[in-house]
Amino acid sequence: MTTSPPGVTSDKLGRDVFIVAGVIVLGAIMSILDVTVVAVAQPTFMTEFDTTAAGAAWSMTGYTLALAAVIPTASWAASRFGTKRVYIASLVLFLIGSALCALAWNIGSLVAFRVVQGFGGGLLMPIGMMIMTRAAGPERVGSVMAVLGIPMLLGPIMGPILGGWLIEIASWHWVFLINIPIGVIALVYAFVALPSGDEEEAKKIDIPGLLMLSPGLALFLFGVSSSAEEQTFNAPRVYLPMIIGAVLIAGFIRHALRSSNPLLDLRLFRNSTLRISVITMSLFAIAFFGASLLYPQYFIVVRGESTLAAGLLLAPQGIGAMLTMPIAGKMTDKIGPGKFVLGGLVLIAVGVSAFITLGTDTSYWFLCGALFVQGLGMGMTMMPIMSASLATLRGKEIADGSTLMNAIQQTSSSIGTAIITVIFTTMLLPLSRAVMQAGGDPTKTGEAMVANGVNVQDPAAVASAGQSVISDIASTYGDTFIIATALVALTLIPAFFLPRKKMVVAAEEDETSVPVAMH
Repeated sequence: MTTSPPGVTSDKLGRDVFIVAGVIVLGAIMSILDVTVVAVAQPTFMTEFDTTAAGAAWSMTGYTLALAAVIPTASWAASRFGTKRVYIASLVLFLIGSALCALAWNIGSLVAFRVVQGFGGGLLMPIGMMIMTRAAGPERVGSVMAVLGIPMLLGPIMGPILGGWLIEIASWHWVFLINIPIGVIALVYAFVALPSGDEEEAKKIDIPGLLMLSPGLALFLFGVSSSAEEQTFNAPRVYLPMIIGAVLIAGFIRHALRSSNPLLDLRLFRNSTLRISVITMSLFAIAFFGASLLYPQYFIVVRGESTLAAGLLLAPQGIGAMLTMPIAGKMTDKIGPGKFVLGGLVLIAVGVSAFITLGTDTSYWFLCGALFVQGLGMGMTMMPIMSASLATLRGKEIADGSTLMNAIQQTSSSIGTAIITVIFTTMLLPLSRAVMQAGGDPTKTGEAMVANGVNVQDPAAVASAGQSVISDIASTYGDTFIIATALVALTLIPAFFLPRKKMVVAAEEDETSVPVAMH
């Protein structure tokens, strides 16, 4: 780590930190892109593997469940084997999973290989955050999070563009094969650049905690994910796994607060800044990632754009984030995250609320402008919240804090996506819902119209019904964005209590972290 004269703390990241950051960003890009890139390939999987939309969706759900199951082990693995070894092992497993996915011969094999890929990808982000925070020091954690925020914010935007392009010019296999050259570069880079010798006193694996938390998270998220397919939370396939998962998670919480060596140290919640950051991050992830699902759908379903064009239309969001993220990172280190997060949430709320007025011919200039405003807010929000959660932690606390925030983000993002999907599908009229489920298949669309009393032998009736359906779908998107805007606004409440002054970092020899000034 770059050193400063005694008694002086440099706010700048040194060259050695940026070298380490390059490795971490490459790994994070692969892990995050593989969520959104595969989302684009769903119709292709349905055709290639002769499966239903629900069957193809398991290629995403399997990956998500693997992430949820493995993330809680990050803190233990880092202490047992060292962050460099764990990071390299995760890269290798992710690459093996990617190669196997490209060789899949049916939907079952693809889902199984996606689980392997998820086991590797799940540790890349939490371990990467540990490495970066230790390399730069807690006093520069805002700048560190700004670097790590690049793949986290641009992944959902670049994924549809990259996925659509690869499928158009090559085949679905390249959705996975693209990881191989990037991963090999990251692997060699990691061997050379990552610091060694950061092993701590290895703590024993908390077997009871592992048997409760990992299955608990996986079951809970399975139920949440199933709600999108069932279009309701009131189905046994949804609420039974959610209840069992919640019971297991509750059991882990009780166990962790009593154990001297828990899988994840929940006593960190005694730190008021971490506690407020977790609440803010949970609400933000539910609101933002839930709403993000709707933008490409609107462009494709209502406006008839290709997947590639829809991805390009989302580019202003990424441009806005790139403009504010580096500034927010540096200023967070100097004045605390509170002011930036509040301002960013206001911008996001304004940008999301613009989509309430959606119609079948809403100006693209207006929508891209709203996405740009959202992007400005994103760059000021997500990573400063992460910074606040880690800035007052030190030593062994960093590993647990990083693991905790990644688990919270993954769970909250899945919950947000499920909530928004269920709300949207519930508000759709029966005919509109049936046409959307047809996925552009003329035969199934015709069947849906027949089932809803449309005379498909009358071209005028079909045209009128089709126009009415598209108008209804557009209005439903707009109505759903009312809920999304309200969720973003709700995030302002905990964000108000984030620190608005430079956060004080505990000295290494202190027994506990020094509380930060709140206002």
